[in-house]
Amino acid sequence: MRVVLDTNVLLSALLRVDSKPYKLVRAWLDGRFELVSSDAQLEELRRASRYEQVRRYFAPAEIGWLINRIRERALLVGRLPKVEVADDPGDDFLLAMAAAGKAEYLVTGDKSGLLALERHLGTQLVTVREMFSTLKLR
Repeated sequence: MRVVLDTNVLLSALLRVDSKPYKLVRAWLDGRFELVSSDAQLEELRRASRYEQVRRYFAPAEIGWLINRIRERALLVGRLPKVEVADDPGDDFLLAMAAAGKAEYLVTGDKSGLLALERHLGTQLVTVREMFSTLKLR
């Protein structure tokens, strides 16, 4: 099963090791699903890690560790198709990654934006909690 994790979900995973986002990342690292990502998302992670409100929660090494794991173990899609359907144009690249990587799921916490779409092409948009249930995690 191929899954895109929204950048905010990835960052949330670094906040607490007992959190659901962390357990999703752990499930990916344990081979429970294939993570779909792209250079665009890795750049967004790098950019977000420089924001003051983010830097106070994460050491640069933590973001670096996550980026390195994604580079080593995720399916990195290259050329992204043009997608213009999200309320926030900044989220369109996530939908494009899902399409390019033929992801079954895109996991996000963006209730008013991405989750409102429910589905894009062959990708179901779900919350962390819903993905947790799909993977039968505890």
